[in-house]
Amino acid sequence: MSQAGQSGRYAASSVVRAVLGFAVLVACLFAGTALVRWTGLPVPPSVMGMAILIVALACFARLEAPVGLAATPLLKHMMLCFIPAVAGVMEQFAVLKTGWLPFVAASVLGGALTLVVTALTFQALMKRKEVA
Repeated sequence: MSQAGQSGRYAASSVVRAVLGFAVLVACLFAGTALVRWTGLPVPPSVMGMAILIVALACFARLEAPVGLAATPLLKHMMLCFIPAVAGVMEQFAVLKTGWLPFVAASVLGGALTLVVTALTFQALMKRKEVA
C-alpha cells in the first residue's frame, strides 16, 4: 500500500474518532440537562454533564482519546465563549456604576478561590502520580 493511502486512512480514522468524541461530549451535556430537569437539582446542566463525562471517562478509558481529540480545538478557542459575557457586562455599565464594589469583590474572590482550588487539586494529583 502506498504512503498516501496509509496517511489517508489515518486521517479518516482521526476524523471518525473526533466525531465520536464530540458525540460523547454532546451526549453528556444532554444527559446532564435531562437529569437536572428530571430531578430538579439546583445545579447548572453543563456542570451535571461534566460530572457525567468524568464518570464516563473513569469507567470507559477507551473514550479518553476520542474525547481529547474533540475537546482540544474547543479548549484552544474557549476565549471566544467569553465575548458575549463581556459584552453583557458592558451593556449593564450603568448598573455597575452604582454597585461596582460587590461586582469587583465577587470577581476577585471568585478568581482567588478558583486559583486555590486548582492549585490544591494539582498538588493532590501530583502526589498521587509520585506514589504510583
